[in-house]
Amino acid sequence: MAGTGRHQGRTALVTGGSRGIGRAVSRRLAREGALVAVHYGHDAAAADRTVKEIETDGGRAFAIHAELGVPGDATTLWSAFDRELAVYAPDAEPGLDILVNNAGITLPRTIEHVTEEDYDRVFAVNTKAPFFILQQGIGRLRDGGRIINISSGATRFAYPAIMTYSMTKAAMDHLTLSLALELAPRNITVNAVAPGFTETEINPTLKNPEIRQALSAYSAFNRLGQPTDIADVVAFVASEDARWVTGQWLNATGGVRLGL
Repeated sequence: MAGTGRHQGRTALVTGGSRGIGRAVSRRLAREGALVAVHYGHDAAAADRTVKEIETDGGRAFAIHAELGVPGDATTLWSAFDRELAVYAPDAEPGLDILVNNAGITLPRTIEHVTEEDYDRVFAVNTKAPFFILQQGIGRLRDGGRIINISSGATRFAYPAIMTYSMTKAAMDHLTLSLALELAPRNITVNAVAPGFTETEINPTLKNPEIRQALSAYSAFNRLGQPTDIADVVAFVASEDARWVTGQWLNATGGVRLGL
């Protein structure tokens, strides 16, 4: 049951919070007591399902909608957050304690197959949107808050099949460093959590048994990551226990390529 955990009394926003890693993070933070804004871009049914799952577990959550990667997306998101928070929890203090930048899209194409439209789209969703969400969200974030950017293990080794996607996440890694220093005077920590090959809908190639086996073999544990594996790390970084951890890239890949 939620309500007695280390995030009790805190408000969190998880972008892309309705499916995959975002869903697991939303459920984990809510289970530990946070009121969670579950953001979604297109799948309202998935967001409603995640909110209902959280409520069934005894937690509190509400859904907010904003398409990312389009002009004005950050403004739309924060307007929805402010509006729905006031409706769902009218007595709650305005503002935010935990912001998880999780929403993203992949681009499984080698460089010769990437169009300008592809490039612009993946950067708009994975890099531009979270940048301006952060820009407009910093004023809402309370002192002592937490920012967690979901990165990727692919930023630390060569993986040509998703080069453009990896570039977007590498940009977020640098944003994590710079913002951590800028927000330190307010005791706000900023960290990146980097999953490896994880069982989510963002990677449709996992339906192929041979690909699943090959990607599982990259991990020291010889398996794919599960969304809950990543959610556990995010919940720690978001907690008071991680108050002395900032500007870090946390490897949550299950030991990908440790032997190389």
